[in-house]
Amino acid sequence: MPEPLDFALIRRLREVLDRRPATETELRTLKEQAEGWQRAVSGQLEASERRLLRLNANPASSLAQIAGELRRVEKLRPQLDEVRSLLGDLESRARELRTEWLLSQATSAKAANRRPDGRRP
Repeated sequence: MPEPLDFALIRRLREVLDRRPATETELRTLKEQAEGWQRAVSGQLEASERRLLRLNANPASSLAQIAGELRRVEKLRPQLDEVRSLLGDLESRARELRTEWLLSQATSAKAANRRPDGRRP
């Protein structure tokens, strides 16, 4: 049977998505780890689907084999959906954080360029 998604990874992804602080490096690392899970689960799902095709094509295949593979697919599909959803949300959150950072840089640069009397040089 496939292993469930890494609970520590899911927990940290959800923390970041719940607006908890994260560095750019951590965002990249989380993205890489989530993409790794996505590739692994996707590969397992594709292998199961190919096996189902072979089992269905072979009249000697037992119903137990087919049922076992179907159960595996039923467990993998929700994992793949979850990791895809979390990745999409992470991308959105990363854009938000980058935009916030750029705005703060622009605001601080603008403030630094003002003269003490509040007028621009």
